[in-house]
Amino acid sequence: MNTKYDILIIGGGAAGFFTAINIAEKNKSYKIAILERGKEVLSKVKISGGGRCNVTHACFIPNDLVKFYPRGERELKGPFNQFCSGDTIEWFTNHGVSLKIEEDGRMFPETDSSQTIINCFLDACKKLKIDILTFQSVQSLFKKEMGWKVDTNSDSFLCKKVVVTTGSNPKIWDMLRQLGHTIVPPVPSLFTFNIKDPRIKDLMGLSALATVKVKGTNLKASGPLLITHWGMSGPGILRLSAWGARILFEKKYQFTLQVNWLNEISFEECIETLKELKVENSKKQIATFCPFDFPKRLWENLTQAAGIARDLKWADCSKKQLITLAEQLTNGHFQVNGKSTFKEEFVTAGGIDLKEINFKSMESKSLPNLYLAGEILNIDAITGGFNFQNAWTGGFLISEALK
Repeated sequence: MNTKYDILIIGGGAAGFFTAINIAEKNKSYKIAILERGKEVLSKVKISGGGRCNVTHACFIPNDLVKFYPRGERELKGPFNQFCSGDTIEWFTNHGVSLKIEEDGRMFPETDSSQTIINCFLDACKKLKIDILTFQSVQSLFKKEMGWKVDTNSDSFLCKKVVVTTGSNPKIWDMLRQLGHTIVPPVPSLFTFNIKDPRIKDLMGLSALATVKVKGTNLKASGPLLITHWGMSGPGILRLSAWGARILFEKKYQFTLQVNWLNEISFEECIETLKELKVENSKKQIATFCPFDFPKRLWENLTQAAGIARDLKWADCSKKQLITLAEQLTNGHFQVNGKSTFKEEFVTAGGIDLKEINFKSMESKSLPNLYLAGEILNIDAITGGFNFQNAWTGGFLISEALK
C-alpha cells in the first residue's frame, strides 16, 4: 500500500519542521508528512544550547553573517538576503515565541527552554494538519516520472516532492550518492584540544582572551580560551577547530598550538612593557605581581616556565629571562594530542557538494523535485546559533519555491 502525499519531509529535526510549517502556511491544500527514523522528533533542538536552544545570532547584515560559516560562506550570501536573523526573530514572534539577545549576541527564547521551540513547532504542525510519522527509517529513495517513491522500514510513500533534512546521516548520504550526488567526506568540526602541559595543570575553569595559531599553517583565531581538565576549549579554540576542520583531520589531531595569552599584544610590545615594569616595580616579586589582565595563577605558571624563581624581584630579572617570559606570554607552544567533542553539539564538516544545489530554491540541480536543507549540505558554522540560522533560511527558501 502506497500512502500518497504532496510533499514528504525526510528528517524530523529543526530544518524539517521549519520547512514543513512554512510550506503548509503558504499553501494549505498540500498534504504534508514529516518522517522521523527515531521515536522522538526535534531531539537535537531539545539539547542544543544546554537545553535552552540557541535559535539564532544577533547579526543582521547578510555579508557579516556569512563570515561565521567556514563552509558555505559564498553560497549563503543570496539566501541570507532573502531570510536573515531579523526574519527569524519576526517569524518566532509571530508564532508566539519571544527571543532575547545575550551579551555575546546569541539569541534564546525568553523562557530559556528549548521546549518552547519544540512546542511552537508541534502546535503549528497540529494546526496545519501536518502528519508526524515516527519510527520511519528510510530504506530507499526512487525517482518516479512524476515525483518520488520513498520506502521505509514499515511503509511505502508516493509524493510529488521530497525535502531531505537528515543532517549528517551517512545512510541518506549514501542513497543520494547512488542517485548521482557528490558527498564531501565528513570530518568533525567544533571540537576542543587535548593538551597535557604543566603550564595549564590544575587551572581548570580559568579563561583568558587569547589568539591561537596552528604552527606551520595559516590557521588563526581569537577569543576567550578556557582551560579544561583535558586541555583547552572556549570560543577561540572552537573557532580554530571549525576553520581548521579538514587540515586538523589530516594532521590526525597532532600539532603544535601557539598561544598568545595577551591576545593582540606583540612580542616586541610585551618586551617593552616588561622593561617598564622592571623599572617601576623593582622591589616586587615577579611571580606574585601579575601586570596583565588575565588569571594570576596562570601568570605564576608562565613565570615558572620562563625559569623565574618564585622569590625573584623585578630588579634582579635578567634580559634573557625577560625575553623568555615574553615568549611564554605571546608565543607559548603547546603540543596537542587529540580532540574532544564539544558538549553534545556535535557538528560535522561535509555533506552534499554545494555546487550541486540551486541556492535560490534549495533544489537539487540534478534531481528535480528533491530539495535539501540544514546540515545534510556541506555547510557548517561556529557555535552561536549559526547552524540553526542556516536551517531556518534553507527551509524558508524551499517554502517560497513550493508555494
